[in-house]
Amino acid sequence: MPESHGERLQKVLANAGLGSRREIEQWIRDGRVRVNGRVARLGTRATSEDRIEIDGRPVAGKRLAGRERFVILYNKPEGQVVTRHDPEGRPTVFDRLPRPPQGRWISVGRLDVNSAGLLLLTNDGELANRLMHPKYQIDREYAVRVHGEVTEDMVRRLVNGIELEDGPARFEDVVESGGEGMNRWFHVVIMEGRKREVRRLWDAVGVQVSRLKRVRYGPVILDSAVKAGQWRELDRVERKALLAAVGMKADRPWGTLFRPGSRLEARARGRKKVVGSPWRRRRATGDDAED
Repeated sequence: MPESHGERLQKVLANAGLGSRREIEQWIRDGRVRVNGRVARLGTRATSEDRIEIDGRPVAGKRLAGRERFVILYNKPEGQVVTRHDPEGRPTVFDRLPRPPQGRWISVGRLDVNSAGLLLLTNDGELANRLMHPKYQIDREYAVRVHGEVTEDMVRRLVNGIELEDGPARFEDVVESGGEGMNRWFHVVIMEGRKREVRRLWDAVGVQVSRLKRVRYGPVILDSAVKAGQWRELDRVERKALLAAVGMKADRPWGTLFRPGSRLEARARGRKKVVGSPWRRRRATGDDAED
């Protein structure tokens, strides 16, 4: 098969909602993917007309040709895990979500079991990959409740940078937002999604995080209309802003999970949503293992 044929295989499969590009690239390395009977390799190209198999099971051409893009915002409660199947039997975020008409949901980063708040999910693997990639400098904002005294020197260290076991890390902003004594709230902004990064940064200055909630991902803000355990589709302004943030064009039609004219649709579209951010970045630093 000529290398100029079609698009990169991982992009074709990601666009079909079969996983993120990183996941699919690993499947290819492991020899799990075949194109027209031949084991694929990184660099293999394909189209929806090719016969593609994953673990010996064919991927339907209709699925490969599917073009509608879906993105939803989910307000994750504490106690849920961001995985499809948990060996410990804990509830997962996917238990509460509707099935997308095309592809499957791909989570944009993660939140650990003890963290709550905004989680974006999409059936567009390319969009998910860009939103998680450090190259695009997508900032994440968290509301954090901490136990312990927080001094100006601690805040200065958190903003200037602290050496963690996996390299330097820092907050773009730290803003006090309520509470008193040993029980205070702060809003913080990070530009990466390393594992438990927010908690580890606070721990590095001797302060314990007692609650952690993500309230913004890039241009999308968690609005009060979406209660814990609920979801909504992004509106037109949010979708446009999300694509712009990662340099993507509106080359695919946006799908809707609501039947046109239904009460669910009317209620969802009537919700007040907030787009944008009160934050200004001081600097830019730059994985998808969210805190």
